[in-house]
Amino acid sequence: MKYTVILEKEEEGGYSVQCLELPGAISQGDTKEDALANIKEAIGLVLEVISEEARELANFAEVSAVEVSA
Repeated sequence: MKYTVILEKEEEGGYSVQCLELPGAISQGDTKEDALANIKEAIGLVLEVISEEARELANFAEVSAVEVSA
């Protein structure tokens, strides 16, 4: 799956990067390549947490997926 990220050059050096679809996925790196590699890891970790929370929620609530067209 593809995610949209914003990569910004920091004044003090390096880059910060955040994922638009997953607000908790934020990272940084000394180079663009490092920052992009780090955000991939951050996205994976956020998705793991979301998946675990959904499993726990399913114990007492109905969890469904919906599709929204733009």
